[in-house]
Amino acid sequence: MSHRQRSQRQPARRLALFAAGDFGFNLLWQPVALYLLFYQTEVLGLPLALAATAFAAATVWDGMVGFVAGLLLDRRASGAVYRRVLTRGAVPLACAFVLLWLPAPGSGVAALAWVLGVQLLFRTGYATVNLAYVALSARVSADSRDRALVAGLRMLAGTLAAVAVALATAPLGYRIAAIGAAVLAGLTIAVVGWRFVAAPLPSAPPPPSLRAALAGIVRNRAFVTLAAAMAAMIVATGLIGASVLYFFKYALADEAGGRLALATMMATSAVAVPLWTALGRRAGARAVWFWASGLALALLGWFMIAGPGSGGTQAFLMAMQVATVGLHFAFWALLPDTVEWGQRAGGLRLEGTAAGLAMLIQRLAGGAATALFGWWLAAADGLGVEGLRATLAALPFAFLLLGVAAMLANPLRRGAHARALRDLTPSA
Repeated sequence: MSHRQRSQRQPARRLALFAAGDFGFNLLWQPVALYLLFYQTEVLGLPLALAATAFAAATVWDGMVGFVAGLLLDRRASGAVYRRVLTRGAVPLACAFVLLWLPAPGSGVAALAWVLGVQLLFRTGYATVNLAYVALSARVSADSRDRALVAGLRMLAGTLAAVAVALATAPLGYRIAAIGAAVLAGLTIAVVGWRFVAAPLPSAPPPPSLRAALAGIVRNRAFVTLAAAMAAMIVATGLIGASVLYFFKYALADEAGGRLALATMMATSAVAVPLWTALGRRAGARAVWFWASGLALALLGWFMIAGPGSGGTQAFLMAMQVATVGLHFAFWALLPDTVEWGQRAGGLRLEGTAAGLAMLIQRLAGGAATALFGWWLAAADGLGVEGLRATLAALPFAFLLLGVAAMLANPLRRGAHARALRDLTPSA
């Protein structure tokens, strides 16, 4: 390895500080992902199909805002712009989050309008601020090993936040827990933006036009195949996540077991993240995708055949969480590498566009998962065992197979990004 290549590595403390941002973001995101739909139907009393549709609509809006923000921020081509979004947007974002958990005024249409309105407000802030954070992941280091470490540290930070959310929500209640999460998240995100130091870029092409950015990202095979695999994975894991509390309450008659399952799933993530990170730094993030997919498919197949009770379902979900962590790790480790892959092919550095479009596709997939969950159960005539079992296993199995097919076409095999980086880096 040349001296120039060695100099691209960044200090671990700088990488860890950046990764801490995901602790703040997940303090806001995990309650939404784990509890908001359940809160709206079981506490506010909204019909499941309507609440799921509102949730899905807000999720799609989230993605659209992030995509537009990414296109616009790429035209500024400055890491300082991303940093200002973090520091100035952290407190308004935290305040919008608290509104999600306030009592809805009135009932019926008025309650539904309130639920949708506050979700759109929160999602607008979250999409914008989180987009800036994700885009900066391509500037924290140009080295794939650093990026893999950052992806692992980010997931570990997010896991710690998820565990905190799972453990605090039941004893504190939804609203008190939300206020505490908002305060801590706002401080964390603002500090990360204030202290972030960008690494030198391999080259600095001029900012692209909107048309050129869109054309460039569509031609980026590494990004397109990764995004397709990610979308399939998000639908699969979103169906599982949405099903947990309902499956335990209505299929197993063990509502407390559902809350315990969520907590143990998050704790399992803390163990799984370092394992996948170590494997990813050694074998490559693309290889991690296939290992994690194989594990998930085997587990889902077992669950469909065995039909376990409460204890077996908890064990199944813990093991599935290990696989899910591997899939998310692979995505976040590979996403920054698609920036240089596309830059070498088309001459444009599209970190904001890549982050924004990934966010849009991610949110569309998440919204599709939530809507599919609500519509599937409505078509299945209520919260029956077989309908819930399908959303927890059969449908995720099919979508994970689609993710494997997409990743087979991804060109970011081990060493591919390093070769792209060498082509972009002028000779000393």
